[in-house]
Amino acid sequence: MIPGSLHVASRSMLCAALLLAITPAAAAPGDKTRTAPAAARKQASAKPAKASLKKPKPVANVAPVVLPQLPRSDMANRLIAWVAAAHDNGARPYAVIDKPAAKLYLFSGNGTFLGETPVLLGIGVGDDSSPGIGAKKLEEIGPAERTTPAGRFVTRFGRAFGRQQVLWVDYANAVAIHAVITTHKKERRVERLLSPAVDDNRISFGCINVGTRFYSGKLKPLFEKKGGIVYILPDMKTLDEVFPRVRLLPYLGTGTEIRS
Repeated sequence: MIPGSLHVASRSMLCAALLLAITPAAAAPGDKTRTAPAAARKQASAKPAKASLKKPKPVANVAPVVLPQLPRSDMANRLIAWVAAAHDNGARPYAVIDKPAAKLYLFSGNGTFLGETPVLLGIGVGDDSSPGIGAKKLEEIGPAERTTPAGRFVTRFGRAFGRQQVLWVDYANAVAIHAVITTHKKERRVERLLSPAVDDNRISFGCINVGTRFYSGKLKPLFEKKGGIVYILPDMKTLDEVFPRVRLLPYLGTGTEIRS
């Protein structure tokens, strides 16, 4: 053997072994394990079928998330029952401002419930207006003086500063019900109205802010011609202190004559 031929032969044998490893071996006669049927070979050579693209099933409508709302306070339930029994509104439309729940409940003259809405109230906690507050400039009113007074008020629409039309609750003390003010963006008044919390509804100087849609669509048409009655519940006083005649509620409608 020529010198070096052994090394060349080894490389040739190695190459042959590699080719055998990656090249299909010839099938021996009668070897069923290596000879595929004609149908199988035809199927293997055929182009793969396109996967059917099924449209996804429509997703069922998801119900919107309903934020929890604070129910009426016990004071509001008592007052509303008394107004209905005593006809204290005198056939005029009326609204009940539930300060503990930061809500307004609206009623027609015959007592039909027309809806409720969140409200913004005075930032100060209290049930009386400071003496002479109606004559002060806004910047002169301290936080503790910015209260929404409690009581029964005969209301009418009128003009305020800047020719804005508002429902005057207590004209002498400059307390009114009006659409929510958006002038001062930092106060986020609209966001406060939409929030389910009650603590953040204290932001005004004492006036009662209502959502624009409710104000323009329900409250204003009801009170605009002849006005009505607004009952504002207390923060700190008892209901009987502010509305003494509510004590008569158990006797109203029973046929018992009340001496007054």
